[in-house]
Amino acid sequence: MATLTTQTIALAGLAPTYAAAAGGGDKCEVGDRNFLHVKNGSGSAVTVTLTATATYRGQAVANLTVSVPASGERMIGPLAADLLQNATDGLCGIGYSSATTVTVASLRI
Repeated sequence: MATLTTQTIALAGLAPTYAAAAGGGDKCEVGDRNFLHVKNGSGSAVTVTLTATATYRGQAVANLTVSVPASGERMIGPLAADLLQNATDGLCGIGYSSATTVTVASLRI
């Protein structure tokens, strides 16, 4: 499991770098201006799962799942702290149904 480095978009521009998705999942920073950009280079859809840590009236909130289509990409966010921030390390857990040919960037605007 890797912790993705958050890259900040600036007026001067940003050429984001993408990391290969880790088979055991990744982690990233949370925040109202943070999001993930996931690219799927495979021939079938991949499901990205963000681990929810919030509760509502004592009940756990369901994890967020996003389907990234074959040869497609998705912007996922904002990554709200009150929904996704792990109390132990302050990060959001990210899982992939398959990490093969998937790349990801953690971005902040």
